[in-house]
Amino acid sequence: MVRVTRWQVVLVVAICVLGLAFAAPNLLSRRGAESLPGWLPNEQLSLGLDLQGGSHLLLQVDLESIVEEELDSVLESARSALREARIGYSGLGIEGRAVVVKLRERDDAARAAEALQKSAMGVAIETSEDGALRLALPQTVVDERQKSAVAQSVEIVRRRIDEVGLREPVVQRQGVDRVLVQLPGVEDPERIKRLLGKTAKLTFHLLDPATPRGQPGMAVPPGAVLLPSDEKGADGKPTYYVVRKRVEVSGDRLTDAAATFQNNEPVVSFRFDTLGGKKFGDTTQKHVSEHLGIVLDGRVISAPVIREPILGGSGVISGRFTVQEVQDLALLLRAGALPAPLLVVEERTVGPTLGADSIAAGSLACAIGIAGVVVFMALAYGLFGLFADVALVFNVILILGVLSLLQATLTLPGIAGIVLTVGMAVDANVLINERIREEVRAGRTPISAVDAGYRRAFNTILDSNLTTLFAALLLFGLGSGPIKGFAVTLSIGIVTSMFSAIMVTRMLVVLWLRRWRPQAIPI
Repeated sequence: MVRVTRWQVVLVVAICVLGLAFAAPNLLSRRGAESLPGWLPNEQLSLGLDLQGGSHLLLQVDLESIVEEELDSVLESARSALREARIGYSGLGIEGRAVVVKLRERDDAARAAEALQKSAMGVAIETSEDGALRLALPQTVVDERQKSAVAQSVEIVRRRIDEVGLREPVVQRQGVDRVLVQLPGVEDPERIKRLLGKTAKLTFHLLDPATPRGQPGMAVPPGAVLLPSDEKGADGKPTYYVVRKRVEVSGDRLTDAAATFQNNEPVVSFRFDTLGGKKFGDTTQKHVSEHLGIVLDGRVISAPVIREPILGGSGVISGRFTVQEVQDLALLLRAGALPAPLLVVEERTVGPTLGADSIAAGSLACAIGIAGVVVFMALAYGLFGLFADVALVFNVILILGVLSLLQATLTLPGIAGIVLTVGMAVDANVLINERIREEVRAGRTPISAVDAGYRRAFNTILDSNLTTLFAALLLFGLGSGPIKGFAVTLSIGIVTSMFSAIMVTRMLVVLWLRRWRPQAIPI
């Protein structure tokens, strides 16, 4: 244990130098770090919400809307299937979590059930005493659809946040139906809430050719619905359109959307994939001179007249938009539509001043902890305590370097993890030094005492650090938020403290023994 080869010295020195290089940019401003040459490390610590300030949002996925959407789909499929099979019905609607259809002729029940089973796969069809058919959604289908919707919501929220260009956002699932969003350093939380609150479900529909415009309370033709628009009439009230329920082209066929200008007005240009472009071209070719309704989240944002067929698979969405509105709309369309609305159930804002105070308090606690440990080790173990102090300084540098390299987010609990690591880092040296003292009292020579101290204390040090590391990894895997921040720095600190407490101090001790060849150990 007291032999250190040249390559071991080079390796230890190289690791310490690399740690110093990756930690050094944190001493500069962000602009100064970004101006460093490309071949130098320039990544700084990623500060969490509690240190940098920003917004904390807890969103809830509206799972009931998933069921309603699924039932609407079953209803439309049932209507089409019955019409194709030429089966008369007197009532078709939704009751609870099922679609109910009343047939005119009871003798058509078997034929209707067969047609409905083909069109609405996965539903359970039951016949009631009055001859009505009930199409119920199995609970397994509902659970799977809702589970998929939550996972999809997390991914789309992450895409929308990335499109905005925020640094170090946190987007993760929490519980069964919630999404946690933390946005450090965000300057406009209201805009982020608007972007995340919009479902951004874009669909293209034809308007009713006889009465494209409507009024609230009017009777609409079968297969159509009355939807509001963003346009205002002469009386200042929203304009309503009679929109056919059938979706001609869905927004999930979009491959790109961008904010641009047309005739000096901000518009959104879009492009479909091959299948979407074909559907869009066929629709515009068959319905020239009719209105095409562009519907976003249940509102008609534009209803242009189809002047001529649009066969290129691309087009523009125009309206009375501002530049910011078209930029946000293009962002939403690129990121994709949410499968269900998101409701803000919790919102917190952390000011930058509070974050700066937290950093100052955490830094002070860390500095006091390091100073106390340094003084104690020097007084308790003399020269060997100073060796441990040098290793402790490099341990802190390595922690900061690894955090910067991995771009792991440093939180206030993370600072607590560093402070705890500082205290734990010298545990190994305490065990080694106490073991060396015992060997010296037993009459061993300096080299023999040092060798026995490192060799016999190693297993104890390894076991204690491994058990702590396992606990930290469990905290990281099972915890969330502040617990993960604490687990990150604790895990990194355990690994770096093992290196510094054993490799660095051993190298210093061996080099000292070789240089001075002491007759007694000053410990």
